[in-house]
Amino acid sequence: MKLKPLGDRVVVKASEAEQQTKSGLFIPDTAKEKPQKGSVVAVGEGKFDDKGQRVPMDVKVGDVVIYGKYSAQEFKIDGDEYLILRGDDIYAIVTGK
Repeated sequence: MKLKPLGDRVVVKASEAEQQTKSGLFIPDTAKEKPQKGSVVAVGEGKFDDKGQRVPMDVKVGDVVIYGKYSAQEFKIDGDEYLILRGDDIYAIVTGK
């Protein structure tokens, strides 16, 4: 898949929803929450500031990020589900443990 987001947009592949709680209970599909974590698949070039200079993005392809719950637009390509969101809607990059 070749996909190039425009401006400050980022394409993310969402992580799978939890299948089981920490205590061992299985979660039915109807009760699963949408994950707010995923891997960055593609990154735009960044937006322009007031002086016309491009502001580079804080994330790169391969980063695992935390994003806003209702900030992403969902879409499918070749049967795979992805999210597209603005760079401002990414709250954090997940680093080691």
